[in-house]
Amino acid sequence: MRHRKHSNQLGVTKEHRSALLANLASSLIQSGRIRTTLKKAKALRPFIEKIITLAKRGDLHARRIAMARLRNKEALNILFDEKASDFVNRNGGYTRIYKLGDRRIGDAAEMALIEFVGADDEGYRKSRRSRGKAKATTKAKSEAPVAKEEVVEEVEVVEAETSEETEENAPEK
Repeated sequence: MRHRKHSNQLGVTKEHRSALLANLASSLIQSGRIRTTLKKAKALRPFIEKIITLAKRGDLHARRIAMARLRNKEALNILFDEKASDFVNRNGGYTRIYKLGDRRIGDAAEMALIEFVGADDEGYRKSRRSRGKAKATTKAKSEAPVAKEEVVEEVEVVEAETSEETEENAPEK
C-alpha cells in the first residue's frame, strides 16, 4: 500500500520535479547555501540528504546512482571528493532551513534559505562574489594613498583657481 508516502509534488510533473530538484541540489552543493521558496527547500531536503548518504559510502555504485539523480558531473565531484568527508561522523540532518520571513514579489511565495550544517564553520557566509570584492578592495587600499595625494593636489589647484576667479569678478570697492 502507498499510505503516508506523500512527497512534495510542487505542482509539476514528475520529470519537471526531478529536474528541478537536481538543479537545486547542484546549486546547493556548489555554493553551500541557496535562497529559494520554502516549499522547494522542504522538497530538496530529503533529496539532497539521500545523495549525501550515498556520497558517504563513496563506492563506484553509489557514485553512479548519485550521478543519475544529480545530473551534474561538477557538483558530483565536489560532493564525493570534498563534502562527503565533512559529514562522515554525522548520521543524517546534513541541511538546515531558515525561513526568511519575506515573500517573493511576483507571487508572494514564502522564501527560505537552505544550507549545509556546518556552513558557518566553513566560510559559506561570504559568497564567491563578495570574496572577490573583498580582494579587490584590499588591492584598492594598497593603491589608495597614492591616489589620495593626487586628488588632494588637484583639489588645492582647483580651489586656488576658483579663488582667483572670484577676486577678478568681484565688484571693485
